[in-house]
Formats: sequence, structure tokens, C-alpha cells
Amino acid sequence: MKALSLPKGESTTKTKAELRTEEAAENQRRRARKELELFGQDHDRPGALSVNETWWCQQYLWLKNQGYLLRSRYAPDWVPSWEGTERNPFACEDGRSLRFGQVMDATRVSDGLYVSLKIVKRSRHPHEVEIGQYFMSEQLASHPKNHCVPFLEVLLPPNDEDRQLIVMPLLLPFARPPFDTFGEVMECFRQLFEGLLFMHNNHVAHRDCMWMNIMMDAKDLHAEPYHPVDPHMKRNFSGHVRHYTRTQRPPKYYFIDFGLSRQYDPREASPLEYPIFGGDKSVPEFQNNTDVPVNPFPTDVYYLGNVIKEEFMDTKKGFDFLKPLVDDMVQNDPNARPTMNVVAERFDLMRQQLSSWKLRSRVIARDEDIFETLYRSATHWRRRIGFIVKRAPAVPRFGE
Repeated sequence: MKALSLPKGESTTKTKAELRTEEAAENQRRRARKELELFGQDHDRPGALSVNETWWCQQYLWLKNQGYLLRSRYAPDWVPSWEGTERNPFACEDGRSLRFGQVMDATRVSDGLYVSLKIVKRSRHPHEVEIGQYFMSEQLASHPKNHCVPFLEVLLPPNDEDRQLIVMPLLLPFARPPFDTFGEVMECFRQLFEGLLFMHNNHVAHRDCMWMNIMMDAKDLHAEPYHPVDPHMKRNFSGHVRHYTRTQRPPKYYFIDFGLSRQYDPREASPLEYPIFGGDKSVPEFQNNTDVPVNPFPTDVYYLGNVIKEEFMDTKKGFDFLKPLVDDMVQNDPNARPTMNVVAERFDLMRQQLSSWKLRSRVIARDEDIFETLYRSATHWRRRIGFIVKRAPAVPRFGE
């Protein structure tokens, strides 16, 4: 890096820290000039940095000092790989921008682990870090029924009293890649039921456990690292990434986002909270009674039941056997809904009654056309016969 020149008469005995600060400032100014030259004032051109990404660029060197490396797109000396070529920015690894500005991916320098960094503002979600760290406490962190996303570290950005950065494992939406068999779905539901029951047994209501807040650790599902913005691509964008089935490598599922979550006194059997809308706006008790406090635990039961209804029963074939349980979970009267303990017990009985044939059967989307069915059924049967020969369990359990 080019040495910084000092004005005449100024001492040349600056500390290394001062020089690094000046270098960082100069890099940021150089980057700003480059962005203006490449993209103009509006930043609307393909591959341009979004407004949400600017904050992360400013934290690049600080995060590096903390042991976390952002992708090259956010480095002070970044030069777009498509610059001076006819390549489409969206076909380049460094042309993929964030979808959500409050979450960034990074690499932990100490061991190469891919992680997510999430901005949490204390002024908006004062309890999120506290609840996440509670489930990372010594007595709970290693519990096999704990499906709360691990908080690996909490960072405090400099000169910002409101923001906190939660460091978590890099996760994917729980249904991506798609489920292959009913047995794989049953294992997912088992983990989700025991995970939410674990939260409730520890007197914590999630209060927003809709589909977007259910994720999975998919690193072992993929043959090689996937790109955090486009998971169907290899991390270096050299081609599509190959993945295994959940039968071959069962993943662990997690609940994320404790921004609306609350922990209650164990002596408080039926706590009351005023309705607060999360991602699922369909909660019956919230529709006409926003001024009437309700128990948040039955609302959690509704949220999870509605995930199963909308993501599986309404869109996939063959899940009618879950209808009695799901209907009870999503009924209008929250006081009539089963507790998560009852839900988990009823589900376990239902799962035990399913035949091996059913559990090994392929999950089929309701809108799948005949050509898709023929192709996918043929490839599924090849896998299925192989799993039977190898005596792979029809319900692949994580950790076994």
C-alpha cells in the first residue's frame, strides 16, 4: 500500500494505529470516488452497492480486526470484477447484493467458518440479545432439544451505542433445497415441535415463529460451500453447487429472530401481552382485539401450525394425516389450542403409525406437471432403492 505523505513540519513519529486509521480513511475516500465514477449519483446500475450495504463497507476493517472477513465486494479497495469487460454483473460473485440490509455473511478468520452477522438495534429490540444469550448459557447450549440459533458472539460497533452485531452460523431457509421424502419432513417437524416446546418449557414465547424464522444448518447438505446470496451457486460462482438429500445427511433446524420474544416468570402460568404482529398477520386473536392482552404461548402454537398448513398441507400432496392436529393448532379460540407438549405427543403417535412405504415416498407439489412427475419419480426411485439396500432409516434423525 502506498505510504501516506505528511505535511511539512509535522512529526513523522505517528503510531501504527494512527497510520492504520489514516489508511482506512483514505481507502474509503478512494472507494467513494470509484463508486461515483462507475455508477454515478443514483447507484441504480447493475452490481452497484445498495444503500443498505454502505454501512457494512464502513465496518470492513473493524470487523477484520475482530476476526471476521467480509466478501471482497465490501473491501475498501474493491474493484468490480466485471469492470472493463462485457460480463453481466449478476453473473459475477461480487455482483450479488444483499437482500436484507440488517444481515451480512462473513468468514471467521480463526477457523474459516462461514457465519451471519445481524444488526440488532437496542432501541427497537431490547430483548433479542438477552434471550439468545440465555439459550447459549452453560446449562442450555448443549441440550439436544435446544433449537434456538446459536449466538457465537455479540460485537459492539465503535461509536454506536444503539447497534449490536450478533454472530451466528450461516443458515439457509428450512425448505431449501426441497424435501425428498415424507420421512425427511417428519424429522423436520419433530425438531421444530421439540424446539418450540423447549422454549416454552424455559418460559420463553417466540411470538414470531413463522416460516421465515425457521432455518437449517445446510453446510453438510452441500458437496462444497454455497454462495450466501445465491445458495444454488458455488461460493466462487464457478457453477451450480451439488447437494445431498436429507436422508443422506440430516440437518439441524433452528428458530431465529428473537426480536419479539419474551421470557416470563415461571410462577406466571398465563402471562398476558398486547398483540404485536410479526411476519404472519393471520393470527385470529389479533384481528379485532388489538387492545386486549392475550397469552402468547397459544399464539406460538398457531404460528407453527400455520407453517405446516401453508407450506405443506396447502401446497404438497399426501399430508392429510396431519389435518386433525393442525386444525387444532390453528383454531380460532386460542384457549382451545393444545399446548406444545400435547402437540409433540400427538405428532409422535401419528409418526409411529406411518408405514415405511409412506415415509420413503416422495414429497410431490400440488402444481407439479406430468413431465416433472415422470422425471422426478424415476430419479427418486433410484435413490429409494439404494437407501433400502443400504438400510438407511426411513426417518433420518439428526445426530444419529
